[in-house]
Amino acid sequence: MPGSASVQAGDVAALSLLHEIAHLLVERFEATSVPQARERAADGLRARLGRDGDRILDRFAKSFPTRSAEHADPASIVGELILTRLANENPAIGPLRELVDDAPLARSPAYARAVGELEALLIAAGPVAGAGDGGRAAGNLLELLRAPARHAPTSLAGQLRYIRENWPALLGDDLGGLLDRLDIAIGVLSEEERGLHRRFGGAPGPNEPRDGPEFAGLDAEVERFSTDSDWMPRVVLMAKATYVWLDQLSKRHRRDIRTLDAIPDEELDRLRDWGVTGLWLIGLWERSRASEAIKRRRGNPDAVASAYSLDDYRIADDLGGEPAYANLRDRAWARGIRLASDMVPNHMGIDSRWVIEHPDWFLWVKDPPYPSYTFNGPDLSPDGRVSIVLEDHYWDNTDAAVVFKHHDHGSGISRYIYHGNDGTSFPWNDTAQLDFIKAEVREQVIRTILAVARRFPIIRFDAAMVLARKHVERLWWPLPGAGDGIPSRAEHAMRKAAFDKLMPNEFWREVVDRVTAEVPDTLLLAEAFWLLEGYFVRTLGMHRVYNSAFMHMLRDEDNAGYRKVIRETLEFDPDILKRYVNFMSNPDEESAQEQFGSGDKYLGVATLLMTLPGLPMLGHGQVEGFSEKYGMEFRRPRLDERPDDGLVERHERLLFPLVRRRAQFAEAHDFLLYDFVRDDGSVDENVYAYSNGSGNRRSLVVYHNRFGDTTGTIRDSVRFAVKEAEGSKSMAQRSVANGLGLPLDPDAMIGFRDERSGLEYLLAAARLRDGGLRLTLDAYRCQVFTDFREFRDGSGQPWSRLAAQLDGAGVASLADAIRDLELAPVHDALRRTVADVANLPEVLAAISAAGLAPRSSAGSPDHVATAARRLAAIASVAPAAREAATLEAWALLDPVAATFGLPAIDGLRLAGPLDGALAGRHGPHAGDGHGITADAMVLVAASAPIGAGARAATIPARLRAWIADPVIRAGLGVNAWDGVEWIDADRLVRLADRWAATRMIDGIAPRAARADATRLRRTAERAGYRVDAAAASSCAERGP
Repeated sequence: MPGSASVQAGDVAALSLLHEIAHLLVERFEATSVPQARERAADGLRARLGRDGDRILDRFAKSFPTRSAEHADPASIVGELILTRLANENPAIGPLRELVDDAPLARSPAYARAVGELEALLIAAGPVAGAGDGGRAAGNLLELLRAPARHAPTSLAGQLRYIRENWPALLGDDLGGLLDRLDIAIGVLSEEERGLHRRFGGAPGPNEPRDGPEFAGLDAEVERFSTDSDWMPRVVLMAKATYVWLDQLSKRHRRDIRTLDAIPDEELDRLRDWGVTGLWLIGLWERSRASEAIKRRRGNPDAVASAYSLDDYRIADDLGGEPAYANLRDRAWARGIRLASDMVPNHMGIDSRWVIEHPDWFLWVKDPPYPSYTFNGPDLSPDGRVSIVLEDHYWDNTDAAVVFKHHDHGSGISRYIYHGNDGTSFPWNDTAQLDFIKAEVREQVIRTILAVARRFPIIRFDAAMVLARKHVERLWWPLPGAGDGIPSRAEHAMRKAAFDKLMPNEFWREVVDRVTAEVPDTLLLAEAFWLLEGYFVRTLGMHRVYNSAFMHMLRDEDNAGYRKVIRETLEFDPDILKRYVNFMSNPDEESAQEQFGSGDKYLGVATLLMTLPGLPMLGHGQVEGFSEKYGMEFRRPRLDERPDDGLVERHERLLFPLVRRRAQFAEAHDFLLYDFVRDDGSVDENVYAYSNGSGNRRSLVVYHNRFGDTTGTIRDSVRFAVKEAEGSKSMAQRSVANGLGLPLDPDAMIGFRDERSGLEYLLAAARLRDGGLRLTLDAYRCQVFTDFREFRDGSGQPWSRLAAQLDGAGVASLADAIRDLELAPVHDALRRTVADVANLPEVLAAISAAGLAPRSSAGSPDHVATAARRLAAIASVAPAAREAATLEAWALLDPVAATFGLPAIDGLRLAGPLDGALAGRHGPHAGDGHGITADAMVLVAASAPIGAGARAATIPARLRAWIADPVIRAGLGVNAWDGVEWIDADRLVRLADRWAATRMIDGIAPRAARADATRLRRTAERAGYRVDAAAASSCAERGP
């Protein structure tokens, strides 16, 4: 019926088993409590209803006939009638009701009366002997029979579990023969319930593994961390889907790049310059031909085989094989980049050499696990000795079978081999599941891992959690009654003692120990979820383990959740934190751009990626801003994407400097996580604040992962575990002042730099110790504070006064800021001089007071008069505001240069106050004033006399003098290209015009001044604006 629940095979088996157990209980009741109870009830029914009683029993026997002759007698019919009525009352039977439906009989008043009389007679018979707690103090047989349904009214599996837990003592040996069937039925029902739950989009069930680290019970395990080699904490891993990357490189370099040895050096140079030290090439191994055939038959003619359906662990022929790999390995290593490889020990391709030659290494059964399975499709085997056939329903999308058919033509044996499967979704239809309870299989896989380790210094183990003992057992050899593993495996249930005998040790611990002994200096990285992250590194000894919570929780802004992950890791064992692999995308997930965008949130989370302890992993195309998720079967990208140059630039400016300092952030022994406390005392869980390092490697990172503003204070860390040598553990907290190692000296000032903004800050150490660091953060604001330094007043440097003046504000340079404070008398005098040239002597006197001695040749000209005359004449030659401001700066700076030398202008930091004052004087038409002083310094140098005394110089000589002077060269924009130095023509024209203006201001006739400027431009034109040609020019034109 449309809309009604479907009938599952497990439900039918469960109902039958409940009925059979109920029969046992009735027989037990007659044997121990009331002999011949059913016969007595039949006699009592006749006595009370007469012939109607016999007719009711006859009608029931015809409605529910049985093949057993014993059921023909009235006593047996009474038993069946009572049990059938109880089945109809059971709300859990749902769509099975039609199998036991007594509604046609119940419409007769006589039937209802007969049932009532029988129940009364059985109740009157008395209690069940030995029921006790197992019968939950049932007063009579009917109450005992109804107990399972009352305990679990909606679940047949729950009713069977109730019987399994409560009735063994009650039924004794009678139940013993049914225990295995009972456990299998419970397991099958659990499988079916779980499958239906998933089919209709349900979340993971209560017994299924979930995402995120978990440490419950881990204290009881032996701590066996693997020791890092010195290079391991500095690894920054870049993932590349090999075939896709080669196709992208072919397009970028406009030539065919298909093999590993053809990857250009400049691509490796780019990775090195970014700070990448590990290159994970996904899909290097020779892949399954059957996998490629399957994907092409399924409508993808351009597909290659899945990267995780392997034929063998050798470099793929079409990638150049082992020689091409060796070439790339050596070139990468010359740049400090180690190559990383995938391994998938859980399974092989369905047509792999192992499947062909050693089918018994795999999990198989002799008959299809479900009767609906058929195998009439194409033979996918590349080897004529065997046939390999997928289950038919896969091809039309009507089922995803858990096995494929392997037929050996030589022996005639057919095996139904399980596909690889992690139990969370559909089977991986192009793979074959290895049987890890076989010692010879484990040994073969370990030998293969060792062979790979001898070629690759970094190995990533795909889906490593499925080979933890508890999950090998759960998925493939479940405990009786468990049923939360792979579909159909409940009937292969195994007692724990038997499983432990076959797989006595953790496979991964054996792998780690063997690699450590035989191929040391290999970094082992596990893709492991299901709450096993801590177990994999602390007990099994993997160097690094996936931390998918980083991506999921930061993407979803579950900030309280992720701060809890960090906090619980620190409270259990901070050493685990440095062993997480953090990422914003991985090959199984959408791209980082799809999940995080490319704006401030992306940059903030990427900053956490680069500065948290652990191993940061960058996804393929993440830096370039590519949005496509590359499937494991992709030969080339499907989207024609171009790099986002702006995003690449932000990486290079904001993120890669942090990557290149990875060692500063990678370890966890100095790591502290802080609460960001609002003014009302609550903790803003959306702010991540943490410090790390010591000495000159101290850092403090703050990131607000929320759209909105917040203000708070960083003062105290969360708790963290302190481990003692003998194994004990205590909890501690530290202040941000202690975490950053700030001095106790009350006079100390602390300077530090924000790597994101480039600003530097100065705060009193006492302020940080007593009050913490107060910050206001807008949406997705991120700050990375480094370069912590200590300052104290002395040697004329008033650091405490500067800190008070800044009051927490940032400046471009603390060194410049303290110098500006020292030079304040000079700057203040200069600002007054812009307003009134009569104050010029104050400027010169303040410069002398700052410690600069006048040049011995400076003399004592009347600077005020000269500057005043020049200022008065400027308006007639330079009406434009910006040009007028530049000439005014020249008029005021020329006496400073004449008295103290041109370099004094930079040394005295006159640009800031002078630019600001002139911009204020001339208004918006002068721009923001930036660069006025720099242009004026070029003009001061350019207008200086050439040669001794007043001797006139030729125009070429002046041009030669200009290009020889470093200040004027910079003003002319001299630049080198293709081995030749060139003059910027526009800048030369502008300088020549300004030089003419200075000469007119000083009394030269305008026509003569402009003519000389024209001759100077023509000299440069004749030299082609080449510096070498201009320097060699010898035109005899006379000039000033």
